Amino acid sequence: MLRNLLTLRQISQKSISTASRRQITNKVPELQKHFQEDNGIPVYLKGGTMDAMLYRTTMILSVFGTGYLLYVLFNAAMPKKNN
Repeated sequence: MLRNLLTLRQISQKSISTASRRQITNKVPELQKHFQEDNGIPVYLKGGTMDAMLYRTTMILSVFGTGYLLYVLFNAAMPKKNN
């Protein structure tokens, strides 16, 4: 049992210490400069095409949801008469 634990400990130390590490460049200053520049575009649209699509989709769903809510409330407030 002790031998297995020692072997496991050696394997885990080896794999962690010999792992190759990638250099990751820090893109935060570039992104800060991009999002803080004053070019008349709102910050929620500065991300490009994907931001514009997400914004429009959100607006369409919000308008549709509000319209449907008003429709349901109107139907609940004015029940149909049964003859």
